[in-house]
Amino acid sequence: MIGYAFFRLVSLCASLAAASIVIFGVIEVIPGDPAAFMLGVSATDDAVAALRAELGLEGGVTARYFSWVGGMLVGDFGTSYTYRVPVSELVLARLQVSLPLTLYALALSTAVAIPVGLAAAARRGGTADYGIMAATQLGIAVPNFWFAMLLVLVFSIGLGWFGAGGFPGWEAGFWTGVKALTLPAVALALPQASILARIMRSSLLEVLGQDYMRTARAKGLSGRQAVVSHGLRNALIPVMTILGLQFSFLLAGAIIIENVFFLPGLGRLIFQGIIQRDLIVVESVVMLLVFAVIMVTYLVDLTYAAIDPRLRRSI
Repeated sequence: MIGYAFFRLVSLCASLAAASIVIFGVIEVIPGDPAAFMLGVSATDDAVAALRAELGLEGGVTARYFSWVGGMLVGDFGTSYTYRVPVSELVLARLQVSLPLTLYALALSTAVAIPVGLAAAARRGGTADYGIMAATQLGIAVPNFWFAMLLVLVFSIGLGWFGAGGFPGWEAGFWTGVKALTLPAVALALPQASILARIMRSSLLEVLGQDYMRTARAKGLSGRQAVVSHGLRNALIPVMTILGLQFSFLLAGAIIIENVFFLPGLGRLIFQGIIQRDLIVVESVVMLLVFAVIMVTYLVDLTYAAIDPRLRRSI
């Protein structure tokens, strides 16, 4: 297990290095000068040159790349061109919204999808199975931003149970913050729960057809005991893949929902950075999100190895 973990860690570091080169290169080829954009069309050449020097835009591409990477390794993500504060402060402030929202949505989708997928597999070919599959297909097809607006119309404007948007901050109280994130989390969780339920059903049906499941039943175990003791563990392997991908998607891809509900999260920060050509913010936040995605993938791989020991011998 230690050898497997070390091998995956080396692969993780190589992926991060490659991602940093790609991200920096893509940002560098974007046309336009951030300094000239900030100062406007009436700025003089001297003023633009002075601001470029202040923002660290002088020097060669290679030197600026290694300066950027070296700073990130020690926790220095640079200073925002627009807000004139360290990027790390912006990230920490926005992460207080995006991370709880992601975990909330993931918890909701998992809590719904696992039992629903189990129920559909247990009633394969029945009315309940067809109903669940139809409902999950609808959940995948419905755009989450449209569902978000529907939630606002019903639960905010109609019933008045939740606010229509904004985030009061955790200093206003834990449950106040959770309440503000509930509708966005539900909007994000709907398609993810639908996908996860279908994967859970397909995986469990495949496991139920294996020889060891028939052997377990032949030894006297009930259908439920065989599924819980032998089938569920193996059926969770592909589900773990989807969970890891969903966490990454929810953390990095909630920009539309954050804008619908006016949430100050990481997705909205990237959007604002692109609009304002705040390249250091875009570079650093995207790199952090890539790191989160790769780290989650690494943890999922280790979970695979814990669930299925055969994977440890595949390296």
